[in-house]
Order: sequence, then structure tokens, then C-alpha cells
Amino acid sequence: MTITSEAPATAVAAPPTSRSRRPVLITVLDAIMPIATIGLMVYFGVASAAFFTLDNFIVVLQQSAPLMIAAVMAAVLLMSGNIDLSVGSIMAVSGVCAGLAFPALGLVPGLLIGLLAGVLLGAVNGALIGFFELSPIVITLGMLAAGRGLALTLAPGSLFGFPEGVAKLGSGSFLGIPYLVWIAAAVVLLGMLLMNRFAAGKHVIAIGVNRRAAFLNGIPVKRMIFSLYTLMGLAAGLAGVLTVARLNSAPSGTLGLGFEVAMLTAVLLGSVPFTGGRGAIWRVVLGVWLMGILKNGVTLLNIGPEVGDILTGLVLIVAAALEGIRYFYNRRRA
Repeated sequence: MTITSEAPATAVAAPPTSRSRRPVLITVLDAIMPIATIGLMVYFGVASAAFFTLDNFIVVLQQSAPLMIAAVMAAVLLMSGNIDLSVGSIMAVSGVCAGLAFPALGLVPGLLIGLLAGVLLGAVNGALIGFFELSPIVITLGMLAAGRGLALTLAPGSLFGFPEGVAKLGSGSFLGIPYLVWIAAAVVLLGMLLMNRFAAGKHVIAIGVNRRAAFLNGIPVKRMIFSLYTLMGLAAGLAGVLTVARLNSAPSGTLGLGFEVAMLTAVLLGSVPFTGGRGAIWRVVLGVWLMGILKNGVTLLNIGPEVGDILTGLVLIVAAALEGIRYFYNRRRA
């Protein structure tokens, strides 16, 4: 009896020590981005009287809406252990297709054509990566180049002269909130529901943790990956047509250019690792907000756009470094 009573005492005593040590570094890492966001807002608020105004925050939300839409879906895709580097080019093709259709067909058909273009390109990525198991990096880099070339072929110059409804979609509002913000909020809500309330969300995480084990447990891995890339194409298409509506033009050469960097930065800030298997949509939303206020603050302070690009790159490096620290810490504990 003495031996059996001492063994459980020892077994029970060890886990609290492990649990008490575990949260310290993880808690610090999780707190860095919220603290940095608040600090950045305080700095810009002190440096510019125009920063802490409702109108300015609405502008930030409106300008960040396309990034929010793409980042939410990119986060879900990355949680499955997959990545899409062709989002900017898919945005360009979708925006150009919509821009070509707007003058002849009107707002709604033009939007549908733009979204369809995004879905088709996303489905090509999904088929090659999901069913044929080709490298996501290689395939999406190929689509990045091919998509940009296709956009320039369809429209060598900028498209404009759209119906009034296009500009109204891009700059109009409902209850004082821009339409673009309402659409982005709906996408965020759908992303949260998908990951937290539906079995598909658990399947995404399972694929990211161990693709082979997920397959052996009956998850249709190939079909899931195909569906995720198709949805990524839809999200990129939606971001593209909304950007065209906000600009009231479709510049094929610059639309979505470099968009992947901002998107991946926001996703990494949201603590979604490249290895997949975990993540939270609300943290990705916070990452997009940080990117939005960074860009807005730089503009308010009349700092050149090249400085903004440098800061974005530095934020991406820091986010990747923090994720690397988290990875090695978890690996050491395992």
C-alpha cells in the first residue's frame, strides 16, 4: 500500500511543474502582437492628431477589407499545411475579367465573371496540388507568373469607365459602414464558423498535423485540399473585384502586386505556422489590423511608400522569427 500510494503522488506532482513552465514562453509570444498593435496605435496617435478618429479607422477598415478576405482563407489553407503564393496574380486576373465585363454587362454579371475567374484558377492550383500531389510552392509560383501574364494579355493598360454601381460598391456604405467592410466581416464570420463549428475545420487541422494519419482516419485529403485551393481562388477573386470597385479602375500591371507579402505577414502574425496544424482566425484579423494601421500611419506621417515596404518586410521577418521560437520550444518539450 505504501508503494502504491507514493507512486501516484510522484506521477501527480510532475505534471503541474510541466504545466506551470509551459505557458510562460507561449503566453509571452501570444502577447507580443496585441501589445505591439496597441503600442503602434499609441505612437501614431501621438504623432498625428488625425489618427484617433472614427473616420480614419473606417478608412483603415475599408482599405484592409481585400487583405482581410484573402488572409482569412489563406490562414485556413495554411492550417492544412498548404500555401498559395499566387493570390496577387489571381486578384489581377479576376479584377481584369470583371473590369472587361462591367461596361458591357453591368455590376452583377461583372462581379460573377470576376469571381468565376478566381475560382477557375484556384481549382487549377487545387487539382495539381491536391490530386497530383505536386509541390504547392512550385505550382503557385508558376501560377503567380502565368496569372500576371494573363492579366496583362487581357488588358495591357488600365481599365476604367465602369457603371456607377461599381463605384458605389467600392465607396458606398450602409449604416455608416462601407460595403467592403460588411463583406469582409461576413468572410471573417464564415471563416470562424468553418474552423470552430463544423467538422471540416477539424479535418483541416488534422491534415495539417499529419496528412497520412488524416487519410487513414477517413478524411478525403485530396478532395479537401482541392476544395481549399478553390475557395482560396474565390477569396482572391473577391478581393480583386472589390479592389477594382474601390479604385474604380482595373490596373492589370499593379493590381495585387506584392499582395502575397502583406497576406502572409498578417497570417504569420496570427500565429499560423507554415507547418500547419493550428491557428486562430481572430488572431489573423488582428494581424490584418496591425498591417492596416501601419500603412495608414506611414501615410499620415507623410513617409515614403518605400519605408512602408521596408517596415512590412521587417514585420514579416519578426513574425517568422517568433513562430520559429514557438516551434523549437514546442519541439523541445515534445
